[in-house]
Amino acid sequence: MAERRRKFWGWGYEDQTPTAEQQRHMAERMAKRLGVGELTITPAPREDELRLRAPRVKPPDTLAEICTSTTYERALHSYGRSFRDIVRAFRRDFANPFDVVAYPRDESDVVRVLEWCDKERLAAAPFGGGSSVVGGVEPPSSGDYRGAVSIDMTRLNRVLEVDRVSRAARIQAGVLGPSLEDQLRPQGYTLRHFPQSFEFSTLGGWIVTRSGGHFATLYTHIDDFVESVRVVTPTGIIESRRLPGSGAGPSPDRMFLGSEGILGIVSEAWMRLQDRPTFRAGAAVSFPDFLKGAEAVRAISQAGIYPANCRLLDPGEAAHSGANQGEAAVMVLAFESADHPLEPWMKRAMEICADHGGRVPEERARTRTEADATHEGAAGAWREAFLKAPYLRDTVVAMGVVSETFETAITWERFAEFHARVSAAANDAVRRICGKGTVTCRFTHAYPDGPAPYYTILAPGRRGSELEQWGEIKQAVSEVLIREGGTITHHHAVGRDHRPWYDRQRPEGFARALKAAKRALDPRGILNPGVLVDPES
Repeated sequence: MAERRRKFWGWGYEDQTPTAEQQRHMAERMAKRLGVGELTITPAPREDELRLRAPRVKPPDTLAEICTSTTYERALHSYGRSFRDIVRAFRRDFANPFDVVAYPRDESDVVRVLEWCDKERLAAAPFGGGSSVVGGVEPPSSGDYRGAVSIDMTRLNRVLEVDRVSRAARIQAGVLGPSLEDQLRPQGYTLRHFPQSFEFSTLGGWIVTRSGGHFATLYTHIDDFVESVRVVTPTGIIESRRLPGSGAGPSPDRMFLGSEGILGIVSEAWMRLQDRPTFRAGAAVSFPDFLKGAEAVRAISQAGIYPANCRLLDPGEAAHSGANQGEAAVMVLAFESADHPLEPWMKRAMEICADHGGRVPEERARTRTEADATHEGAAGAWREAFLKAPYLRDTVVAMGVVSETFETAITWERFAEFHARVSAAANDAVRRICGKGTVTCRFTHAYPDGPAPYYTILAPGRRGSELEQWGEIKQAVSEVLIREGGTITHHHAVGRDHRPWYDRQRPEGFARALKAAKRALDPRGILNPGVLVDPES
């Protein structure tokens, strides 16, 4: 039976592409949403349409069996899955592809590939699921490299060892999210980390991008689950000690968390596990306006009850996801536990919501033990829209619509003013650059000291100028995020797309220390050049 192939131009598998009829209906709905005339669909690219330059380098015979330079593999690995990436793919523009794709089978293969790249001065980019939306996996566009190699880690995909006493597991870094959960499930465990990219992202990718999971409070980032890491660098292997906690100097794990492949390639990690939940409770709570709902989220996040989900959708976001008709903001609230019923937690959360003007149907507030209550009603509609969103991006690009998201975080005392200024800047940019469009907001995560707002932009593009329009909007909104004290990224990572603002966000002394670490571990600057820091000559 033929193996399913990933789309080289977009999200998911080739057999998951919407039919022409489905795309037509999607275009009609989008046109109505944006208030424009008919949106036509550009056909997706085919492999036989691509004209990639000839590979500049050839792997040595000792690595030939784990390397490939086929058109499909080079195209698949040369882009992530951002709006910019998909537009370039739809334009059949693969002007700067990788020369070779390596598929190491184990850690020793990773060492050998890096040794080859270091010796021959080849840029080397780690590749997990290819779900980067910030330009984090593509080859460098400049520098005196003789070629570029994508190192696909997905054959290192096993749970190697489970420590049931400490409730932790040693896991290879290339395992994709679904496979990881399938291997843990028979033992009653879960990593409990579910980013939106879960289906096509890997443990190693989560670690080096400081991935944010689906759960909105308490354990929000992969950081919380890392017990130790093992990393292959051009100067040797580094492995941190397994410990529940330590005060022995700066954390070696933290140096690699968020390093985005510039210091080394994570080969495996010990990860803290969770028991699989058996009790669940959920509700969708309506609020008269977004700021009222934000006050309720703040109160819940500071109450110490730690809901698994506490997403707040503004009226526009609620309407677009099908949670309501746009008449109110909606909080998607859920609790879960592997140990105890949830009535007291849900009751307290409902009291807090009521104190801030929230309304919840009584039948939606009761707890359940068998079915996840968040699958029902408005909460279920939002969840379904959330999971389908990556699959729709290809069609959005095909219709010529400009889309982008801005995910940030800010402390509570600054949120109202921050939100007003970011929303105003985004709406102004959309009107000025595209003529019209929509700007919506939701909270993806909530902390005792502040929320993580997530702004989504959709606007009609001019055919052939979508990337320029996207760039102008990206520039305008990102400038306001940084100026008003937010972070340029809460969970999407920095990559190349966020570099101009990341360079301004980080302290200068830290930048010097990061560059020094880069020189120590990767002295020839071959690993992911241009991500986080520029290579030094």
